[in-house]
Amino acid sequence: MAGKNSQHAAQDRPEIASSVITGDFKTNYHDVGSGDPILLIHGSGPGVTAWSNWNKVFPLLGDSFRLLVPDMAGFGYTERIPGVVNTMSSWVQQIIDFLDSMKVDKVHVIGNSFGGAVALALTVLHPERVDKLVLMGAAGVSFPITYGLDRVWGYEPSLENMEELLSIFTYDHSFATPDLIRSRFEGSIQPGFHESFSSMFPAPRQRWVDWMAAYEDYIHDIQNDTLIVHGLQDRVIPVDTSMKLLTMIPNSQLHVFGKCGHWTQIEHTVEFCDLVRDFLQYER
Repeated sequence: MAGKNSQHAAQDRPEIASSVITGDFKTNYHDVGSGDPILLIHGSGPGVTAWSNWNKVFPLLGDSFRLLVPDMAGFGYTERIPGVVNTMSSWVQQIIDFLDSMKVDKVHVIGNSFGGAVALALTVLHPERVDKLVLMGAAGVSFPITYGLDRVWGYEPSLENMEELLSIFTYDHSFATPDLIRSRFEGSIQPGFHESFSSMFPAPRQRWVDWMAAYEDYIHDIQNDTLIVHGLQDRVIPVDTSMKLLTMIPNSQLHVFGKCGHWTQIEHTVEFCDLVRDFLQYER
């Protein structure tokens, strides 16, 4: 049975929902809908939160599934501990602690971009906790860093820079509305947010692409049914990475959306949710 968002969600910041202890800090998370649980892991853009990354899918997937959607350490409104350096293993441990606190043994996992790399690491290290896997514009394998990703990780706070980033994220720039630009910009300048963000991916940034691919040699061992989703015009994570994942994961399939950038769940929300729902509910 699903929990409910706390009353904080009704306040000025819908990004702030419930919180739970994960290790030595509190994780901010959303708990939406009911049914088989899905863990959704957001990307690593400036100003990102679980809510900003995934809220458009809440009403479409929440009618069939329980959505567990945390702010990963170093992002959003999850507690920041001074001096703590986040690593792939610490993010995976955060997820394990989170699932344990939710008393959830096994989940479907959807990972977006950076969240895809975390989802792959989670599946490699704790295969018993993962049911089906969805990778959307996922990192987790090595590739030459793109101009778009270098700009994302090198972001310096300004409305102009955020507008450029949202134009990089989207194929149809009408999705980069002034309200969204301002919302993401304001999210990026909350106290302590930019400091923790910029400290994670300092230049030269190719090393962080390779760092996120730390478990690449083990991806061949993943036996989970896996849906790989990518936008054809993705300027942040190249579509070739998903082709590579398709060849590496034995029980995988790939869906490429045309006229789509890095934000499949925003530019093609209904189609993305229909695809995910069918994949997760299908029994072989």
